[in-house]
Amino acid sequence: MRTLKNRVTVRITAGLAALATVALLGSSTAVAAAHPAGRKPTIVLVHGAFADGASWSPVIERLQRRGFTAVAVANPLRGVRSDAEALDARLAGIDGPVVLVGHSYGGAVITNTKARSPKVKALVYVAAFAPAEGEAAAQLAAKYPGSTLGETLAPVPLSDGSNDLYIKPELFRQQFAADVPARQATLMAITQRPIRDAALNEASGKPAWASIPSWFVLAGADKNIPLQGQKFMADRAGSRATVTVKGASHAVAVSRPDPVVKLIVRAAG
Repeated sequence: MRTLKNRVTVRITAGLAALATVALLGSSTAVAAAHPAGRKPTIVLVHGAFADGASWSPVIERLQRRGFTAVAVANPLRGVRSDAEALDARLAGIDGPVVLVGHSYGGAVITNTKARSPKVKALVYVAAFAPAEGEAAAQLAAKYPGSTLGETLAPVPLSDGSNDLYIKPELFRQQFAADVPARQATLMAITQRPIRDAALNEASGKPAWASIPSWFVLAGADKNIPLQGQKFMADRAGSRATVTVKGASHAVAVSRPDPVVKLIVRAAG
């Protein structure tokens, strides 16, 4: 009788062990399904001067519809090095691969990120600066004729002797967002964030585009960064693909989000 009980106990124990093994395997399969090895990268969007994170809204909506997670970073606009450090701190909290997208001065910031591959798999420049080591954004804006930004700026003195720079509201649309509906451009002018003049004149460090693949969206009617200057930077960086949006203003991500998103998705591929 005792022998029979022992046999039954052994069989029950073995059965429970088998069930536990199946449950464990099922759990592992569920985890693998939830975190596939080939998951889509997070798209991290860095705005530039005279804008804010909301300027990426049309791009974010389209990326989300395609199943991407998008993060719009609040760029301090205080200085290239410190702004890049703020970006690096934000990137440290994101798991998995990342595609960095910079607009305007935001391009200088992603160029100076210390977060190297494999986390950052691609850089996308949208009407943006892509400086080489030692170059400043203001220097690049003036490299080729066509920028009218300087004459539209209104400086506000700061306690450290530098200035915050705004685009005069009455000139904002014609300078920054000529192909954006007037009402929307007015709101953008009112909510613009200033950049410290020292940031536009700060020399860039070693460029991330030298070691990370890059893609470029060029704004064909940009009055901040002349098209010729954008092409020069794209060619120098060895852009994997360059898309020129004809007639687009500097606010191309607002006015023409579809080609911007299409290139971001391609870079994320």
